[in-house]
Amino acid sequence: MKLKTLPPRIKPAPTHGLKSADSWRSDKTSSERGYNYAWQVSRVRFLRAHPLCTYCQGDGRVTPATVVDHIIPHKGDQDLFWDESNWQPLCAPCHDQRKKREEVGAG
Repeated sequence: MKLKTLPPRIKPAPTHGLKSADSWRSDKTSSERGYNYAWQVSRVRFLRAHPLCTYCQGDGRVTPATVVDHIIPHKGDQDLFWDESNWQPLCAPCHDQRKKREEVGAG
């Protein structure tokens, strides 16, 4: 007797346009996207020089920054990736929630 294959019960999570199959980053590792040792060194140096979250400061709060965000998404453009004038310090909640909402709204 052959068993019947059941359909999947869980649907894939929505990507909200941030990482789809045709995304510039869909088939690349983080290192291949530029987030390698050189990035880690630059990230630490930048956060030491800019220790507070830009968004929180704008709201009158003092929160340590833990993420170096690309203000304009670089989408693989290495010149834009390494342009420090395109970097801003953010705390993880601001990066993961507020910045994501901004990018989805602009997309």
